[in-house]
Amino acid sequence: MKHLADLLLLGDPRLYETCEPVLESELPLVPDWVSDLHNVMEEIRAKYRFGRGIAAPQLGIMKRLIYLNIDRPTVIINPELTSVSDEMGDLWDDCMSFPNLLVHVRRHRNLTLSFRNEYWQPQTWNVTDWGLSELIQHEYDHLNGVLCTMRAVDKLAFRWRPTPIS
Repeated sequence: MKHLADLLLLGDPRLYETCEPVLESELPLVPDWVSDLHNVMEEIRAKYRFGRGIAAPQLGIMKRLIYLNIDRPTVIINPELTSVSDEMGDLWDDCMSFPNLLVHVRRHRNLTLSFRNEYWQPQTWNVTDWGLSELIQHEYDHLNGVLCTMRAVDKLAFRWRPTPIS
């Protein structure tokens, strides 16, 4: 079982690598990977009071796998952004790999995502919810070795967020 101490932090070279697809033959490994992702997300939520999604490479699992848990757990395997809107939105993005740093970025307001679920069934989401759209783009970037620090709108697009007091 992986824990918060296993989370890769800003500067770790693995965070800048492109992940390999999950193979159908690796499907039996997915439940353990998802359990690790869930556990670390819960530890982040308890310590920093944020966290809606996490990508496998953040735990050194260099596979195209995303775990979301907003209103229910969702496993996204081998996602592909098949279209994105021209309309953009701005936000102060956060990341579990640098939990006290906020980065001002621009992301697409809407998108279409194709992927496989944990049962290897093909799925397609047309995402028009801004909060979900920006989250998917953030996690999808992780699979391609892109951090939100690399998408900063300018050199002043960084802000410190203090650790919440328990």
